[in-house]
Amino acid sequence: MPVPPISPFRALRHRNFRLFFIGQSISLVGTWMQMVAQGWLVLDLTNSPFYVGLVSALSSLPILLVSLPAGVFADRANKHRIVILTQALSLLQALVLAILIWTQHIALWQVAAIAVFLGLVNAVDTPTRQAFMVELVGKEDLTNAIALNSSAFNAARVVGPSIAGVLISAVGLAWCYFLNALSYLAVIAGLWMMRLPPFVRPARAGGGLERFREGLRYVRGDRRVFALIAMMAVISVFGFPFLVLMPVFARDVLKVGAAGLGFLMAATGVGAVLAALGLAAFGPHVRKGALLVWTGPVFGASIALFAVTRWFPLALAILPVSGGAMILNNAVTNTLLQSVVPDRLRGRVMGFFTFVFIGMAPFGAFQAGWLAERLGAPAAVVIGGSVCALASLLVWRRVPEVPALR
Repeated sequence: MPVPPISPFRALRHRNFRLFFIGQSISLVGTWMQMVAQGWLVLDLTNSPFYVGLVSALSSLPILLVSLPAGVFADRANKHRIVILTQALSLLQALVLAILIWTQHIALWQVAAIAVFLGLVNAVDTPTRQAFMVELVGKEDLTNAIALNSSAFNAARVVGPSIAGVLISAVGLAWCYFLNALSYLAVIAGLWMMRLPPFVRPARAGGGLERFREGLRYVRGDRRVFALIAMMAVISVFGFPFLVLMPVFARDVLKVGAAGLGFLMAATGVGAVLAALGLAAFGPHVRKGALLVWTGPVFGASIALFAVTRWFPLALAILPVSGGAMILNNAVTNTLLQSVVPDRLRGRVMGFFTFVFIGMAPFGAFQAGWLAERLGAPAAVVIGGSVCALASLLVWRRVPEVPALR
């Protein structure tokens, strides 16, 4: 089969994906605004890094409990309708939080409760949306579509936190949530405008428990799939929490305030966007498995270096490297999983991916918050980065089948 030409935008030739991509790009800006606002809000309410980590953990805990059965459900359900519903519910939670903050009735328990609600929504949305992607572009353009989605996610990481930092300083936290609620209308509109073939429910093959066991047997039986999911679990628990602790670095370590927090998050996003666009353009021309040999060590080493930095400009220079390595690792893992898994098992395997990618984040947020409370945020991130780098070197050495994947 001929190698497709170098282009970062091949997947946009599919009308349904264009609609999804445009709506998602707008919505993700609002999502990042809310993520930054949540960390700052909890820190403002409690003055505790532990509670910042705890609320972040609560938002991911439902994914730990629900994503696996959600993956089973996604293999049999109308994914298009499910994603519309989950986006509407996400709009609702942002609007409720905006009103509570605006009316000055906000309390920590309300932030925590709505974080759990959003986690439940995301537990269903994430594996369904991941499995839905191949229906929009087919396998030929799947790598490009995943990379473009990653670039949109991380472009929003640049724009959203910058806007959030300005809004928090100028007009208050409520506007971050109001604008996030408004942004969901874009992705809902795009989903409604799609032209999809009539949904045909797959023939039933056993009960839900048996289908789950079938997916589990597949994940455990394929060394490549098991290694990819296991390594993502390590990075989720020990690597990603550096983002959760970013408000602590902004306020207490680097002493740059809310506006500086926006720049720190944006710097991470700059590297991620460039890396994602590079993967979108050159994905068919590189051995994706080989990328994973160095993305984990580079990511771990760079966040550890960031953690010991006390000079704001140097921190801004390091974070693009962290963001680029992180997004390459995530996007390549996602692509390889969806490429090797049979169609009938895609929802279930992506359920396992969501389980470790997001669902195990509560453990990461909790351990990072606990360590930060006792040893300080820099020590917590240095420990996490070191674990990511060493584990990555060990796993890919022991499972050479993954680096050989194209």
